[in-house]
Amino acid sequence: MVFMADQLAMQVEHKLDALIQHCQRLERDNAELTAREKILLQERTLLKDKNEIAKTRVEAMIKHLKSLESES
Repeated sequence: MVFMADQLAMQVEHKLDALIQHCQRLERDNAELTAREKILLQERTLLKDKNEIAKTRVEAMIKHLKSLESES
């Protein structure tokens, strides 16, 4: 009986070790993904700002061209 209990305890210990390793891997992956998300959100904000600047410039050029056209 003691031998079977020891085997069972070892099996549980191995499974717990595997679960701990899996949780650690998931925690690392989550930290990496969180950092990547932060970078992507910063890039998105930067691109939105650049897009708004470009839009403003294009609108100003169109307005300028229209004013030149009406002067002719």
